[in-house]
Amino acid sequence: MNATDRTPADLLRSALAADPGRPLVTFYDDATGERVELSVATLANWVAKTANLLQGDLAAEPGDRLALLLPAHWQTAVWLLACSSVGVLADVGGDPADADLVVSGPESLDAARACSGERVALALRPLGGRFPQPPSGFLDYAVEVPGQGDRFAPYAPVDPGAPALAVGGTELSGAELIARAAADAGDLGLAPGARLLSSRPYDTWDGLSAGLYAPLAAGGSVVLCRNLDQLGEGGLEKRVASERVDTTAL
Repeated sequence: MNATDRTPADLLRSALAADPGRPLVTFYDDATGERVELSVATLANWVAKTANLLQGDLAAEPGDRLALLLPAHWQTAVWLLACSSVGVLADVGGDPADADLVVSGPESLDAARACSGERVALALRPLGGRFPQPPSGFLDYAVEVPGQGDRFAPYAPVDPGAPALAVGGTELSGAELIARAAADAGDLGLAPGARLLSSRPYDTWDGLSAGLYAPLAAGGSVVLCRNLDQLGEGGLEKRVASERVDTTAL
């Protein structure tokens, strides 16, 4: 984290400048056996493509509210940082009826239809695969994002004081978010290069911070685990060792 970092998108740019090849997000889904590791450069590329989709095809503007109905997942991290890049407020678990657009996983499609704006659906399949049959009324993220540009520039500068994230009834500006993330990184004992394993869901600040923002602010990385309770006996200890984890947030 640099003194000039004032939004989550700034944190990602700083990480990219410092060491683009290091791992940033390693994702496990223990219900499916999926493991995906994304370097800083790979995650930044996904974020740029998603931000281009958001700003271009979906016509999202700074100040718009996006209801984000996704679990703890590497693609959720992408959307959180893409929203920050554009200046869109990411309302985690928010009411689609009150949102300008909605991004939904396969389990929340019915609720997402309450949004009168643009709707995007993610299949959350291994390797970012598409739906076998696209859900009616939604754009399939896996179909739309590959053709987007690899570089992103916002039409207007993102205001660090504008609302950037809503979760659990609290709204945070970009500047407030990274200040809290940096404080959390200190509380968790995260130093540059540290690896944190988190199984916390993304529906609270603590889960979002441990699962993305605090490691990013510290210059570390996260091993994000979904359905960790399905690991067998001794599985957690083996993962901590194999992934060279320094601390956990369970």
